[in-house]
Amino acid sequence: MNFMKNYACILLLAVIFSIGISPVKGQSNTNPAPQLGQNTIQEVIAAMTLEEKASLVVGAGRAPAPRNLPGGTIIGQTEIKVPGAAGNTAAIPRLGIPSMVLSDGPAGLRISPIRNGDSTKTYYATGFPVGTLLASTWDPALVEQVGKAFGNEVKEYGVDILLAPGINIHRNPLNGRNFEYYSEDPLIAGKMAGAIISGVQSNGVGTSVKHFAANNQETNRNSINTIVSERALRELYLRNFRIAINESNPWTVMSSYNKINGTYTAERKDLITTVLRDEWNYKGFVMTDWGGGRDWTAEMNAGNDLIMPGSPRQVQAIISAVKHDSISVKQLDMNVEHILNIVIKSPSFLKYTYSNKPDLKAHAVVARRAATEGMVLLKNEANTLPFNKSIKTIAAFGNASYNTIAGGTGSGDVNKAYVISVYKGLGNAGYAPDAGLETIYTQYFQQARAQALAVAPANGRRQQQGPPPEMMATDDQIAQKATNCDIALITIGRNAGEGADRKLETNYNLTSDEKQQIKKIAENFHSKGKKVVAVLNIGGVIDMNEWKDNIDAILLAWQPGQEAGNAIADVLSGKINPSGRLATTFPAQYTDVPSAKNFPGTPAERPEQVVYQEGIYVGYRYYDSFNIKPMYEFGYGLSYTDFSITDLKLSSGRFKGMITATVNVKNIGQVAGKQVVQLYLSAPAKTIDKPAQELKGFSKTRLLQPGESQAVTFSIREADLASYYTDKSEWMAESGEYLVKIGASSRDIKQTATFKLGSKIVIETDHKVLQPQIAIDELKTGGNK
Repeated sequence: MNFMKNYACILLLAVIFSIGISPVKGQSNTNPAPQLGQNTIQEVIAAMTLEEKASLVVGAGRAPAPRNLPGGTIIGQTEIKVPGAAGNTAAIPRLGIPSMVLSDGPAGLRISPIRNGDSTKTYYATGFPVGTLLASTWDPALVEQVGKAFGNEVKEYGVDILLAPGINIHRNPLNGRNFEYYSEDPLIAGKMAGAIISGVQSNGVGTSVKHFAANNQETNRNSINTIVSERALRELYLRNFRIAINESNPWTVMSSYNKINGTYTAERKDLITTVLRDEWNYKGFVMTDWGGGRDWTAEMNAGNDLIMPGSPRQVQAIISAVKHDSISVKQLDMNVEHILNIVIKSPSFLKYTYSNKPDLKAHAVVARRAATEGMVLLKNEANTLPFNKSIKTIAAFGNASYNTIAGGTGSGDVNKAYVISVYKGLGNAGYAPDAGLETIYTQYFQQARAQALAVAPANGRRQQQGPPPEMMATDDQIAQKATNCDIALITIGRNAGEGADRKLETNYNLTSDEKQQIKKIAENFHSKGKKVVAVLNIGGVIDMNEWKDNIDAILLAWQPGQEAGNAIADVLSGKINPSGRLATTFPAQYTDVPSAKNFPGTPAERPEQVVYQEGIYVGYRYYDSFNIKPMYEFGYGLSYTDFSITDLKLSSGRFKGMITATVNVKNIGQVAGKQVVQLYLSAPAKTIDKPAQELKGFSKTRLLQPGESQAVTFSIREADLASYYTDKSEWMAESGEYLVKIGASSRDIKQTATFKLGSKIVIETDHKVLQPQIAIDELKTGGNK
């Protein structure tokens, strides 16, 4: 019976959205209906029936195959127009309102590469580097260029809105989706997101910045209750969104799955209307994540304009709520207006004739360049890198040398035409990676696949197989390669994605077998006077104890997109001087992570809530304030050359509205390179607990030739001085002395200077919102630094 009811609703909606809805009682059938674009949006809304309004604020879902419904597909045409897209909005042809297509894609557009089984025509998208790598470039201008290429594919494949970027903070390194996100710091996250949004939207398509807000884990993500103080929210978990929105004005914002302090984010009016619209003046529309929230009436009243992916049942629920005064007509009209303000800008409305033929070759060049700029050289003993001219034959160990990981799994994956492996990239660069090892690994992968296929589950359903365990080379194989090859390269691979967090023992840590193999390789090659290089092909932070000291050089390649092997070879060979810097801290051990003791929440079996007891002390804010030495600090990264940072000058010793800080950066090494200059600020903490320092500015130099210098200038404004005072709902800067620190990482400070603020400044007064229901025993340092 339920099936028949749903089927009847679908048939009804098929009629509604294919021919439009009859005029409401009192409207003349002879008068033409207003048309979006020809009449004002208010006139169009006035002409809409309640049913049409309700349908517009509910996504059209995925259309069934034509054979399943008489007369073809229903609301919208996602599966026909752009197969593989995540969803679409409803069309109302009667009023000239088209359906918009929405597609996943934090690291590349996620659509089906082959349609209707016809492999003679393909629709591959570029696999760009993941968000964490892009943030490691510290170069918003470069990231914007990635966005421009990315957005061109969105437009030319017929998509209106890209469901990206994701910009949640790296609260804990075990979050399975950290690869999609940018940083532990809201300034980096906001600036990088703003850059890629601007680039994508320069093509006349939209983005959906997500997941708003405090969505920092995948474990029980659909219902986990995030308990967090308003100050931590304001200073960390909302500030990244605010920066991105101010910088780029994304067309849409996607609310997250989780609750914040007891209420689903999609149902929180104080979050979506009070903060986002009233305080930040946001003008786009807000949509749920797919299936986010529970109370559709509450979502509408909160200002969450679009429920995705949508169902007929939700349309009927909205209609009923309006009829029974649970949703006011005024509120529903406002939700509709927010959506129509975006529809009228979309390629679908403008009837753009998309080509299905973006310039994938040109975009691959962009992807490769961005990948090299975000790789971080973590270790380089005795100038092991770049490879010297004597290096010809390379023993490439590790599954990921051959099955190189371009990007993460889930909605962050991309259907790309190819991935250049490390092995192939080395060959493309003119080296001779050992063919015997390639054969051994290929045979291992084939055997692993055959074994997986041979194992049939008891229920007869095959589960998707993950990658095989790391292959263990024999002692004889390692010894032979140490004799015959010039250098060893070990690629360490780790992957994760949507729906699950990383396992501490098998994903964050290396297994005992992996560590033992690294030790054997190192002993064999070092005994021959040969070096060992590790390439980290990972989406998130990993443990480096017990094996790091066995390695001569470590290149953090992250997940660099489809040009992975070529980009890695560019850096290993010295064609590109690495200039990436860490935008997330590598702790010495997982137990040092400030959120480790309460991630992913309680109860342990299936967490219902997670308490952000660390408060504002996330990432380097914690390590630097509590003197916890990390493995590699925030902002860290080596180069093949050396730089000096000198001559710090402040424009004034007293703060009056703004101060500029200027330093001179000089390449004092032997090869051309780029330096990332970072400005940290230490503020007086007389009336409120504060971190030891916070990043307030950064700049990447141009390519400096040996001996060449560049002046770098930063502007420090009132807002950079302020902290959030929850009791007063104020952003306030305390009077007193402020310490400016400029350097090459959070712990490699080269220059310092001070200025004074004569009296406190209240920069902004906000609403009192998002209060936790329980007291949080937040971490505090207990005084001034």
